[in-house]
Amino acid sequence: MDDRTFELQFREPQLRRVRSLVELGEPMRADDLDSPEVRQRLQEVEVLLTSWGCPELTEERLAGMPGLRAVFHCAGSVRSFVTDAVWRRHLLVTNAADENAIPVAEFTFAAVVFAGKKVPFLGSEAREHRGAWEFVRFREDLSNRGRVVGVVGFSRVGQRVVERLRSLDVEILVADPYADKSAVADAGARLVELPELLQACDVLTLHVPELPTTRHLIGAEELALLRDGATVINTARGSVIDTAALTRECAYRRLYAMLDVTDPDPLPADSPLFDLPNVLITPHVAGSLGSEAQRMSDSALDELERYVTGRPPRAAVTPDELAVSA
Repeated sequence: MDDRTFELQFREPQLRRVRSLVELGEPMRADDLDSPEVRQRLQEVEVLLTSWGCPELTEERLAGMPGLRAVFHCAGSVRSFVTDAVWRRHLLVTNAADENAIPVAEFTFAAVVFAGKKVPFLGSEAREHRGAWEFVRFREDLSNRGRVVGVVGFSRVGQRVVERLRSLDVEILVADPYADKSAVADAGARLVELPELLQACDVLTLHVPELPTTRHLIGAEELALLRDGATVINTARGSVIDTAALTRECAYRRLYAMLDVTDPDPLPADSPLFDLPNVLITPHVAGSLGSEAQRMSDSALDELERYVTGRPPRAAVTPDELAVSA
């Protein structure tokens, strides 16, 4: 991990804990795997603690780490650096995706509540109607009571969003081909097919990974099924939505959108979405930032402690899981 990430995720409490669990050599940390000094050090390394920006663990690089047994990732997805060579070596890999799901779910819950009241959009209009709030009376029903919220993806984040939505007086629908119907029901939601969800929901929130099968999962045909005035929330990956199709729907003022991720991410400066009053764009802030990032490194250190004491991991990543998750 680079210096900035290390300083963010490893404060003195985390460093003390690392020192209490393992023997640290020099250099203790690195932002590359190829410099002569680092390659020499890696020859005796048993465990890697990784985070954002970790280079790919290729066959060639792994050959220079003969003692490597485990990789504990201090962030969410390991997709960017875990290769088939890792699985051929039968290395233990864990991630902190569960911990990263917490702030994303919190952000999404707030977005759903704000969507019911159209808060971001009325906030912008308030600048134009200073001291004259009568304009609000002419808007559609500004309420969360009795709304239908559609959650696409009963994933780590999706499950936590459903859990939080239960505090509202709303109906919760879930669409996910991998979800268990009884598990969704136990969570307080109803499992339906995607078209049914889209036709019924007032708020659509997306929680699926970026895979070839999920690219443009929500395209022109799917957006057309949404009722007029529905809000699309995306805190997953930008490619899940067809940006051009969403731009058209929002330009017609038929739909609202709250986007923390886009495709491309960020959008080009001339994207019409920036100027539409029914669109809110945030700069990819739903996931772990600031002190939230230390929650993830603490989780990785929990895994390290379990490894050192001979206990099984809690968040092991497998090739099969990686094929359908972030």
